[in-house]
Amino acid sequence: MIISASAGRALLLRRGAIQRPRSLNVRQQQYRQQSSSSSKPPSNPSNSSSSQSQALPGSQPSQRTIPGPTWLWLEPFNVPLRHYTRLHKRRPYIVQLCSALLIYLLGDLSAQRITLSSSSDPDAAYNPFQTARALTIGALSAIPSYRWFLWLGNQWNGLNKPLSIGLKVVVNQIVFTPLFNTYFFSMQMLLSSSGWTADGRVRWTAIKERVVETVPRSWVNSWKVWPSVTAVSFLWIPLELRSVFAGVIAIGWQTYLSLLNARAAKAKAAGSQQLQESAQPKSAPQPKIAPMTVPAQARTAM
Repeated sequence: MIISASAGRALLLRRGAIQRPRSLNVRQQQYRQQSSSSSKPPSNPSNSSSSQSQALPGSQPSQRTIPGPTWLWLEPFNVPLRHYTRLHKRRPYIVQLCSALLIYLLGDLSAQRITLSSSSDPDAAYNPFQTARALTIGALSAIPSYRWFLWLGNQWNGLNKPLSIGLKVVVNQIVFTPLFNTYFFSMQMLLSSSGWTADGRVRWTAIKERVVETVPRSWVNSWKVWPSVTAVSFLWIPLELRSVFAGVIAIGWQTYLSLLNARAAKAKAAGSQQLQESAQPKSAPQPKIAPMTVPAQARTAM
């Protein structure tokens, strides 16, 4: 019965009573064309090789390119970023802490290198306590800074894009930047010997002078760097990679803050030394005593 049904169907197909699907006919035609082109004998290889070898004297051979899309070339850079993203999703606070420690370490090392290279003091050397201060400041500020940018990223998202980004940039510059700079320079004083007296009391006046001297200048200079960085970060950088993007810029920024703090400390030390020298009582000049001369008559009498 099956044989008779198939035979009848074949007979109807031959007579055109049953039309085959159009897609099936197209596939068969493509298959026939491919089979016919593959069955053709190739042209004379000697002629083709001779035509290829006989190139024009002024022509250059065509350059071969590696096939594949361009983004495949960025794959070696995408692998560590994907690992960082996965780690950030699982342990965001730990990743932020480690990133902050690395940023502050590189910033302090570069600042000390610049200071030592420009110093004329032959006894100047690397200060490990300054690096320890920078790492402490970075560890204490890593999680609050991360929480601040999380909160800022969720604000004013219902507005149009330019207005939302502009508000985030302005609020970050007015609120976060002066607070962070005040924290940075005051902690630099608190963690150093210049912020304490001999009997163990905090020198709040000296800390206030350091903040007043450094924070306004650093806040003005921050407008040259961080508004564009914040805008790009909120526009195109994913949440997990914002710390990496900002961290590259923050290395240079921490170098600048460390240099500014070192210059302020050096100027303060020079001013205090001049003050001590001026406070010392100057000894009165001693009168010159003329040498005693013996008259000639006395010498003859002797």
